[in-house]
Parts: sequence; structure tokens; C-alpha cells
Amino acid sequence: MRTSTREYGYARVSTKNQNEDRQLSVLREQGIPEEFIFVDKISGKNFVRPEYQLLKRVLREGDTLFVKSINRFGRNKQEILKEWQWLMDAKIHVVVIDIPILDTRKYQEMDGINQLIMDLVLQLLSWLAEEERNDIKQAQAEGIAEARKKGKHLGRPQINLQTLTPGQRGILDANYSRWQSNELSGVDFMRELELKKNTFYKVMKEYENKAR
Repeated sequence: MRTSTREYGYARVSTKNQNEDRQLSVLREQGIPEEFIFVDKISGKNFVRPEYQLLKRVLREGDTLFVKSINRFGRNKQEILKEWQWLMDAKIHVVVIDIPILDTRKYQEMDGINQLIMDLVLQLLSWLAEEERNDIKQAQAEGIAEARKKGKHLGRPQINLQTLTPGQRGILDANYSRWQSNELSGVDFMRELELKKNTFYKVMKEYENKAR
């Protein structure tokens, strides 16, 4: 069992549209060793945080945990406050780098007004973090609805005869008759065109219809 306290850092990012570099940079500026920084990369649908759970098992009374912002603890007010309470019960110091008032080291010897101020700020910021996430989700939903209204395709670009590259079209023109006569197998033709099976046959059908 170790006898000295340690400082840890935690970062959480979405795998789709965020990069942890900024969070890591801020944590490193606090002098936290690389081996004591835990990072989770999660998707919007999956909020499993293996690194955070490991960190909670590693933390000991008197340790200090640094995070860049309060929403690293959860996606909504309830999750944030739950994790904060767990850390307080475990007697872990917490430093929210973006919000200097949320540095529990300042209040370890204090009761009363300063502690009350921090609790109020925590409640407010947790609510704001939840509202911000809800606003982002609403904006995304409205953007998707507007795009669909305008007939825009969402998701991966559709591949069809018209969207083939000049190189793909050249391969198609040069080898279509060979494929038709079984001189070239469908598997080899797909490989040369770099198309998946369903897309390949869709393109072949469009090519045949155009040739009629």
C-alpha cells in the first residue's frame, strides 16, 4: 500500500468529433505524469468508461483528480453530481481547471460559507452542462430535419454509376463484356472497381439500363 498521495488527470472525448489533445495539454500543464492521466474515447450511444472506472479503483484518500471541465464527469446533472459525491465520500480532492472555484483543496479546512458557495456553483454548472448537451442534441436534430426537408442525403455518400471516379468508369467500360462472358469473375471485377457486393450489382444494373 502506498503512503504518499498522487495527482491524477482524466479526459473524456467522443470518438467522432473530438480530440483529446487540448485536454491532455491542459492536464500536462498541471505537472501530471503521463502514466497518471486516464483517457476514455466513447461514442454518443455508448457511455461505458473503462478508464474512468479503472481510475476510481486506483484513487486513494488524499489524492487529487484534475479534469478540464465539469462535464467530464457525466452527460447530465444527475451523473455529474453522482460522481462528484462519490469522490467527496472517498475524500478525493477535485480540481476543475476551467472553473478555479471548483478546487476542493481550498476548502478542506473550511466549513460554512465557502463550502456553500462551491456547492451552489457545482449545482449551477452541472445544470448548465446538461442544458448545453440538450441544446446541442436539439440543434443536431433540427439540422437533420431541415436537411431532409431540402432533400439532402445524410450519412455516407451514395455510390452509383454517376458517382464513379473516371478510373472506375474506365475499368467498368473496359471489362464489362469480359464479366458478361464469364471471362472475368464477379469477385475480381468487384476488387478492380473497389466496390462492395451490393453496390457492385446496383452499378451493373444501372450500366445495363443505360446501354439499352
